[in-house]
Amino acid sequence: MENGNKLLAAISYVWILCIVTILCAKEDAFARYHANQGLVLLIANIAAVIVGFVLGFIPVIGGIISWVISIALFVLMILGIINAVKGEMKPLPFIGGIQIIK
Repeated sequence: MENGNKLLAAISYVWILCIVTILCAKEDAFARYHANQGLVLLIANIAAVIVGFVLGFIPVIGGIISWVISIALFVLMILGIINAVKGEMKPLPFIGGIQIIK
């Protein structure tokens, strides 16, 4: 496996940069796997922003729940980057089974 593929796979977890990997690594199954994981994480982040906005109207509890969700998604991003750099194709906890890119 080339280091460039690991780099493309790793940047897939940094928000919108998953699209770069989708466009640049069309034939690389390893990079596409991580691009899929990154895309699912991006969608989860967008959903979290929407949920956070709605929960923001609930004093204290809403802020705490939003904060916990944000930290959890950040941890998933770090786990994904670590897996990509190590050359592993391990699914992320909770959201790793969702496949958008085939």
